[in-house]
Amino acid sequence: MGLDESDTGLREHKRRPVARSRIDLALRVVQSLLLAAGATLLVVYAAAQVDAARTRAHALEAFAVARGDHAIVSETSLTPSPAPLEYSSSPDQALWSAPRIAAYRASARVARDVPLGVLTIPSVKLEAPIFEGTAELTLNRGIGRIEGTAGVGASGNLGLAGHRDGYFRVLKDVQVGDTIDVQQLTSTTRYRVTDIYIVAPTDVHVLAATDTATLTLVTCYPFYFIGEAPQRYIVKGVAEGAPPSSAE
Repeated sequence: MGLDESDTGLREHKRRPVARSRIDLALRVVQSLLLAAGATLLVVYAAAQVDAARTRAHALEAFAVARGDHAIVSETSLTPSPAPLEYSSSPDQALWSAPRIAAYRASARVARDVPLGVLTIPSVKLEAPIFEGTAELTLNRGIGRIEGTAGVGASGNLGLAGHRDGYFRVLKDVQVGDTIDVQQLTSTTRYRVTDIYIVAPTDVHVLAATDTATLTLVTCYPFYFIGEAPQRYIVKGVAEGAPPSSAE
């Protein structure tokens, strides 16, 4: 009596190694694709960091050049020139969100104007260029002077806005008593933090005019809220040596 392969199970045993080899091949292909994707993401992130550093360095260098040009004119007119400024080579983006880093990188391709000044908070190692206005492009590049508030270097209430997932995320670590410097072409104003509080977006009294040199930093809150943040985080400072303001 003869037996064929189906009776003995030989055909089934032959098929199983073939099926396993196909599964192993598929797994190896998936593993290779995942490794390639990971390597690509690392390259993109590294490129974003390099580009961000170049963008910020360009803005700060432009400010330094502008201030240097002003110093030359001042020397010619026998006016004392301001001390030269030094800047770090790149912003600390450790707390920034990935979308904000990408937006910062993209903004460099369309805007290269000279900053109005530079905001520095030593206690949290923040150094950021100040631009005019609060348009999205402006806040992707640095921080913006809020329209209707005092000018950089002028007396009154200077309002500056920044993104909570970008430059201004470090405001969560600022303390009352910390110093904040605002540098402009001709001088530097040092503010001392006096108040930190949270308000509703419609509560704009924080930007009311003051009789003395005041600084108001504004960002969204909570800092890590997913979606449109419902509140605003306010850091208030008064220029050192300035008399108390009568404005609330």
